[in-house]
Amino acid sequence: MKEFPFRPDSARSDPARSDSNIDKTRYTKVRRFFAQVFIQIIWCDIILNRPVLRWFRTPPLPRWQGVARQYRDLALSMGGVLIKLGQFLSTRVDILPREVTGELAGLQDEVPIEKTQDIIALIEADFNRPITALFDFFDPEPLGAASLAQVHRVRLSGGVEAVAKVLRPGINSLVETDLAAIGLVIRWLKFYKPIRERIDLDWLQEEFTTVTRKELDLKAEGQNAEQLAADLNDNPHVCFPLIHWDYCAAHTLTMENVAYIKISDLDAIKAVGISSVSVADTLHAVYMQQVFETHFVHVDPHPGNLFIKPAPLADEIEAGITEFGPHDTPPYGENRPFQIVFVDFGMMVHTPKRLRTALREFAIGIGTRDAHKIVQAFVHAGALTAGADLKRLEEVHEALFERFWGVRVGEIQQAVLNQAGYFLREYRDLLFEAPFQFQADMMFIMRAVGILSGIATHLDPEFDPWAKSIPYAERYASEDIKQEWQGWKLEAAKLGHRLSGMPGQLEQVLSLIRRDKLTVRSSFAPDTRKSAQGLERALTRLGWMVLTGALLIAGVQVYVSGRGNMFSGILLLMAVFSFLWSRK
Repeated sequence: MKEFPFRPDSARSDPARSDSNIDKTRYTKVRRFFAQVFIQIIWCDIILNRPVLRWFRTPPLPRWQGVARQYRDLALSMGGVLIKLGQFLSTRVDILPREVTGELAGLQDEVPIEKTQDIIALIEADFNRPITALFDFFDPEPLGAASLAQVHRVRLSGGVEAVAKVLRPGINSLVETDLAAIGLVIRWLKFYKPIRERIDLDWLQEEFTTVTRKELDLKAEGQNAEQLAADLNDNPHVCFPLIHWDYCAAHTLTMENVAYIKISDLDAIKAVGISSVSVADTLHAVYMQQVFETHFVHVDPHPGNLFIKPAPLADEIEAGITEFGPHDTPPYGENRPFQIVFVDFGMMVHTPKRLRTALREFAIGIGTRDAHKIVQAFVHAGALTAGADLKRLEEVHEALFERFWGVRVGEIQQAVLNQAGYFLREYRDLLFEAPFQFQADMMFIMRAVGILSGIATHLDPEFDPWAKSIPYAERYASEDIKQEWQGWKLEAAKLGHRLSGMPGQLEQVLSLIRRDKLTVRSSFAPDTRKSAQGLERALTRLGWMVLTGALLIAGVQVYVSGRGNMFSGILLLMAVFSFLWSRK
């Protein structure tokens, strides 16, 4: 294992954890912002989202655009984990309106930079020597600035060009403060029963905290880079930076300079002859390999962490050009080959064993349009609540295939809006019951998939995730059949063993019948259970309507009798609220 040239005191320190190092002013400011958002949701999206009251509700799109703008300003002024969250949301062009993602897009490039003298002081403290004795050259202008660190070009001894990733001074305090504020928000979410029942919020908070703190461990990040490179060593379409371990310390990670073309720079990609459609396909394939085969996933693939490295054409190789450097500008070449370059390996997640089979089963279900297979994948992943109606879930997935199969990523948002009425009418019970429960370790993989959907839409508006999944589904299905054949032989042996014990078990059942001790347990069928639940809701609504009528009659009588206009007004107002509540 590689060792950093730590000073004795820094070797024992944990740069990631400091529970007492919380900025109370920052914590209060973040808490106030999220409290205002929660109050707005409760007022505009719950209270005013009822019959009659909807007349007073402001249009949601401008309102959420304003919230996104306020959040962007807050994140830019405060930095830390807030920027990472905003960067994630800014890539979700597949599900969020462009008016919202556009407000957050600036967080990809507008992250404020640290003062050069503070960065240099941190590096010198890391290595306990002047920066001039460490690097032959240090560029005071950062090559890039991220939420937790920024990158500077450096030159190592022997003239080797590299970059140094340096954690922001005071980042530990910022991260701990943000984690505390996010923990408070998660505690607020516990009061909302639909979320509390479907997401293990305590586990989610623990996993989010652990992964975020790991991003401050640069030694682990360097090791992650080497492990991912080893996992994908047989894939010629990816590239990873070389880690210069002798120039790494607690707050400094020095690696090969791989700042080629940003994956979001379509003009630059097309200018050298690289097909953006091919880039989208390759990125999809690389992540399929990570999720389903190597089980070690880079879960922070936002545009700032992915670059495109142009490769020389055949005639350029004959002319002696073996590769292009980060600062080279290759000429246009038809269908120029390329590699996808990954950076920032702080957020890496191992696909847990309990999810691997379920994920492969889900991929097969998608590729073969098998609704039963998809629902079984949810069951094996533990993603369904107890008592979920599996048959009903299969029906809604068959409807999803029928109405969304072949829809391009860029068209999904509009397609969902067009079909919302149909699904609300036909599957209202499922939409309101939402029988899913999501576990924390699934969230980061879902996050990566969500970001990739946005990037794929940007690279190729015609990107078809359905068609791309078919080859993988066929391959995984073929592999599963081979494994199942071995399983079938074992099951046949088990069945024979069970049959041999049947006579004794039958004798026990007959003995219970003779002694009148045989009991039978039964439960409602799904359809019967639904009817019972519908009857319960109808009776509840009837009760509210009776109360409404009683309050209305009482209010009118008090008003007519002239005994108290104020009291009659209160009764009539209560009748209105009772009626509105009965319509929920």
